[in-house]
Amino acid sequence: MSERITARQFAEAGGVEDWPVIGDGACAFFRTGSFAAGARFVSAISELPGVDAHGPDVDLRRDGVTVRLVTIADDYFGMTQRDVDVARAISAVAREQGLVADPSAVQNVLIVPGAADTSEVMPFWRAALGYEPRGDSPDEDLVDPHGRGPAFWFERMDEPRQGGGAIHVAVWVPYEQAEARVAAAIAAGGHLVRDEFAPAWWTLADAAGNEADIATTMTRD
Repeated sequence: MSERITARQFAEAGGVEDWPVIGDGACAFFRTGSFAAGARFVSAISELPGVDAHGPDVDLRRDGVTVRLVTIADDYFGMTQRDVDVARAISAVAREQGLVADPSAVQNVLIVPGAADTSEVMPFWRAALGYEPRGDSPDEDLVDPHGRGPAFWFERMDEPRQGGGAIHVAVWVPYEQAEARVAAAIAAGGHLVRDEFAPAWWTLADAAGNEADIATTMTRD
């Protein structure tokens, strides 16, 4: 495995300005304007030297391409120097094709079921979703083996959530987008539950008590 680095070290590496680090790795969204232009971009990425040794997750849509970089091993899920190198190479391809990254379009969603004994509920969700335990945290996290659906993190709770809401999700966004997202959610009828952990996360709730964290990687090193 390449040298492990923190989210902060990734961001400070230089040449990775297109790539905010959010919950499941470094992500970039490149606006292409058409499906065909996006396909050409993905094809160019596939031809980068050595890309198969550390293949990115790519989502091709008609308005752009989202690329995720993360190093996954049996005991690790995070950033490495290899992610820095691949990010720089992909950004160089984007510049050659006249594509511009839009960090404001990047986010990642985490589902947070709560239970007094998470070991009792995790097998149900694993079976229902077809997910598998995450290698470095198998007692807490379930992930889509194909990297498509949102991850599930199981929260041990001594008592029900405040307000009785049954759902708790975390929405990972670039730090620069977080406070605007919090303000928009409050303006749309939500309310602030807690902010003592900001800027790592703000917890908001809807009128029924269902909660959403607006989360960033700030202060998480």
